[in-house]
Amino acid sequence: MNPLLTIENLKKAFGGLMALVDLSVQVHEGQIKSVIGPNGAGKTTLFNLITGVHPVSGGKIFFRDREITHLKPHQIAALGISRTFQTVELFGNMTVLENVMVGCHTRFRSGLIASGLRLPRMRREEKEIWERANQLLEMGGLSAKADHPSKSLPLGEQKILEVLRALASEPKLLLLDEPAAGLNEVETDRMSELIHDIRDRGTTILLVEHDMRLVMNISDDIVVINYGQKIAEGPPEAVQQDPQVIEAYLGGDLEYA
Repeated sequence: MNPLLTIENLKKAFGGLMALVDLSVQVHEGQIKSVIGPNGAGKTTLFNLITGVHPVSGGKIFFRDREITHLKPHQIAALGISRTFQTVELFGNMTVLENVMVGCHTRFRSGLIASGLRLPRMRREEKEIWERANQLLEMGGLSAKADHPSKSLPLGEQKILEVLRALASEPKLLLLDEPAAGLNEVETDRMSELIHDIRDRGTTILLVEHDMRLVMNISDDIVVINYGQKIAEGPPEAVQQDPQVIEAYLGGDLEYA
């Protein structure tokens, strides 16, 4: 089976600094694949290149056999790639439900005239988006807070809301950038359950995360990068014991139980 995402010899330079060096990775449909590495290893840069936020300096990116290397972010999103960010990026004064509805924008097909005249097609789409958003809130356990302003949620629920908003566009590939950052153990377990649920419902996941307990418990496959280069790849059990991985983490262990 062909991979869903293929990254070939990817390079990114910021001035004289090479953030990524000849990085090659494949993500197969149905996987939860994690990217780990020390701070500054190039993990978020990788996400920014995949989603078109930054131009690549070399190499190619393919999604479902189509090259997307030089596409704009909105074009990449329309093809079925969505993401979250390290820091929560919600519309604080909008309700929880409205935040998720905003994520449905790529599914909105009515034009300006239909919107302005409130034509039947427009009303049907609004109803579909409202129903879709409510289904996602139920999935994430936030239905009871649908009418609350998103800024009133605790951090753990804000993180879940951001994942749900990214999921609202019905992506084939969801990029999660440190979804457990700042969360306590209970919140992290809740996030882990949500990620599993998303994958089980048919969305492939590429994950960047520092929480090794989360990574080792949910990943099918792990890529380790350091100074922009891939130093290891494989199932969690193998990566955990890899000497280069242990050295990259400054001699610390990767114990996660």
